[in-house]
Amino acid sequence: MQNEINVPQILNAVRKAGDLFLADYKTNTIPTDQTELLRQLSGIDERCLACLKAELTPYYPEIPFMGDEFGYEEQRGPLDLPQYWLCDSMDGAIQYMHHLSGWTINLVLIVQGQPLFAVIYDPLANELFWAQAGQGAFMNGAPIKPSGKTDPKAMIAVFDYGHQEAPVQELYQQIGSAVTHLLNHFGVVRNYGPHGLQLAYVGAGRIDAFYQQGQDAYNWLAGVLIAREAGAEILTTDGRPWHWGHDSLLVATPGAGETFVRAQISGSNPEQA
Repeated sequence: MQNEINVPQILNAVRKAGDLFLADYKTNTIPTDQTELLRQLSGIDERCLACLKAELTPYYPEIPFMGDEFGYEEQRGPLDLPQYWLCDSMDGAIQYMHHLSGWTINLVLIVQGQPLFAVIYDPLANELFWAQAGQGAFMNGAPIKPSGKTDPKAMIAVFDYGHQEAPVQELYQQIGSAVTHLLNHFGVVRNYGPHGLQLAYVGAGRIDAFYQQGQDAYNWLAGVLIAREAGAEILTTDGRPWHWGHDSLLVATPGAGETFVRAQISGSNPEQA
């Protein structure tokens, strides 16, 4: 098993993959039907994965690339492997295909069933977020930390949902109810798109809370490690400590997540919580 990793080497590999797509940004024809959308999506995945493999496999030949973003059951826990790269080739590929901002290249190294290293690269902003377990979180080499806000009405919350599941009416109802609670509690509520980047933004103090119902671990793991190492709360939406396998995620500025959960349960406004 590979015992050491070269952080600059991995960061450069992810940056190279992102810049490959940045050079072609807005040159594709925006898809107008599902067949074309899926064709372009497959091409993005294949191209990105090929670039990362070419850059990293010569140095880490024992570490395979694994993971299916749309494999719902597979996401419920780590694979039975000592170590592997988990690659979300492009988080926000829909935005990329539609000439919108909000797309990143995400890579996580899983060792003994836990994320050890994660990187999220936003080529448009030229921002590279990364974290190694137990060693803090960084953006372009500078340490990051969550916001120090205490007033929910001055906070920005985001909500998201997964795309890999068949329609589940009960889950949709939970999401709708959750958005109502978020609107009642936080000053500003948005849906931005790329899951991992939103989580990194919580770690960097730009967003104060991220909320999602349903299983979406492969989209979460890179951002969860970065946010956790930065000092954010990592919870389930009912306030329990989050672990891989839970079917919801609430990542927030310290104290904000627990305060929101209490208010959601009691049905109170922030001033009453």
